Amino acid sequence: MSGDISGQLPAVVQRYVDAVNAFDTDAVLATFAADAVVNDNHREFADRTAIRTWIAGEITGDRVTMEVTEADVRPGVIVLRARYDGEFDKTDLPAELILTSYIVVRDDAIAALFIAFDTGDETGTVELTV
Repeated sequence: MSGDISGQLPAVVQRYVDAVNAFDTDAVLATFAADAVVNDNHREFADRTAIRTWIAGEITGDRVTMEVTEADVRPGVIVLRARYDGEFDKTDLPAELILTSYIVVRDDAIAALFIAFDTGDETGTVELTV
C-alpha cells in the first residue's frame, strides 16, 4: 500500500531518508549508532569507518535517492519499501528499482540496517501498510 508516510516514521528514520536524499554523508552517518551494522545486498559493514565508506561511495557518492512508498512500523523493526534512483550502474536492474530496508532503532539511532532487493516474488511477503 502506498501513500504519504510523513509523520509516521520514527524521527531517526525520517532523518536517515532526508539525509540520503540530500546527499549528506555526515548527516546519514549521524543517524547510526556507534556500534551499528549495515548489510547491503549481502555485504556487511560493521564499524563506523566501514559504514562511512559505504555511505560516501555507494549512497551519497552515487547520488542515491529514496522515495519511500510503503512503511510498516513494528515493535523492534521498521520495514520500508522505496524506489531507488541515482547515478549508479543500473546494468541488469529493473527500470523501477524497489528495495526493502529493515531498520532496527535503539536510543534514537539506527542500530542495524538490512537492505534487500525486492525481486517481485510475492511468496511469503509481508503486507506493508501506510
